Amino acid sequence: MAVMTIGKTEPHPQPLTVDDLADTPDDGRRYELVDGRLDVSPAPVSLHTLIETRLTIHLGNAAPDELMVLTGPGINFNAERTHHRIPDLVVIRADDFERPYLTRPPLLAIEVVSPESVIRDHHTKKREYAEFGIDSYWIISPSSDKPGIIELRLKDSAYQEVAQVLGEDAFETDLPFPIKLVPHWLTADGPWRKHIGGD
Repeated sequence: MAVMTIGKTEPHPQPLTVDDLADTPDDGRRYELVDGRLDVSPAPVSLHTLIETRLTIHLGNAAPDELMVLTGPGINFNAERTHHRIPDLVVIRADDFERPYLTRPPLLAIEVVSPESVIRDHHTKKREYAEFGIDSYWIISPSSDKPGIIELRLKDSAYQEVAQVLGEDAFETDLPFPIKLVPHWLTADGPWRKHIGGD
């Protein structure tokens, strides 16, 4: 990994690639790359993890066999491997699964917003995911009293908002497969498995 020395600046520092991520500490933080620069997010809090887990279970149970639901996969956005993102969840075609990182656009990317990621999730990643060609993008607002979902779909190389659902209202979509969920049950105590898909 490139190192900056205090008092000296490299005239043309080399952009970082995913190979440099092997040198990052295993400290729970999320290390991503944006045009060869490191973008670090803090480890997710428990509410964030709860939402990710419930979404993974609910989507995984509903997904057809030819699709896969993945939590936190690394995705290389360019051949130079200098742009690397880690969405909270994605849905991909099973045939598009690759090791060690994905290189083709998922059918769906989901981000659970945290206080540090509001601008990143609503603006930066929204633009990047559209440019990469991800057909559908969900932004989950994890308010403990009234969580919500914004669904964006790609049209003419930009995202258009097609739904915004809060609290106990049911969110329904057919992309990337038919699914129904009630945002309230992403965070609520009680029999969430029974109610998350609506009545």
